Amino acid sequence: MWKSRFAALLAGVGLVASVAVVPMAQAAVTVGDSVELPEIQFLDGRKLPKGHFNGKPVIIAYWASWCPYCGRQNPYVQKLWEQSQGKGLEILTVSIDRVEGDAVGYVEKYDYTFPVAMETEALREVLGKRKVIPNIFVIKADGRIAEVIPGEMFEEDVLDLIKYTSGPVKAN
Repeated sequence: MWKSRFAALLAGVGLVASVAVVPMAQAAVTVGDSVELPEIQFLDGRKLPKGHFNGKPVIIAYWASWCPYCGRQNPYVQKLWEQSQGKGLEILTVSIDRVEGDAVGYVEKYDYTFPVAMETEALREVLGKRKVIPNIFVIKADGRIAEVIPGEMFEEDVLDLIKYTSGPVKAN
């Protein structure tokens, strides 16, 4: 009898110990949260230090080369990137592809010029784990999340994100 109780006690202790060493899942950020982006390394090898985006509005668009919804939305992100040049709005796209070469091939195939980084553990720690793609985060210049937009967006809605620019907006 005492052996079965001892075995149950050991099993319970083992369960508690195993739960204690499993890291907590990263919770996704929500509107109003303050964030600071980590160091970013782009596919072309350029690096931006932690804090580079401080004081600047940033649009972060998550995508994957195999995602058909991303394939429809990324041309609009490219347009937004082109329209935002010189206006104080930063655009960062993040591929969640497991193989960097897949992201590189995709960007080259479609001649995208927007900046692309691969998802990293550091980005997941700041923004949380993706549960849907495409997924767009809007960070205001004060570092607070202004919008979290899961799923595919229409062209006019993506292009409307230019409203977060800190410079003059040119009408199309």
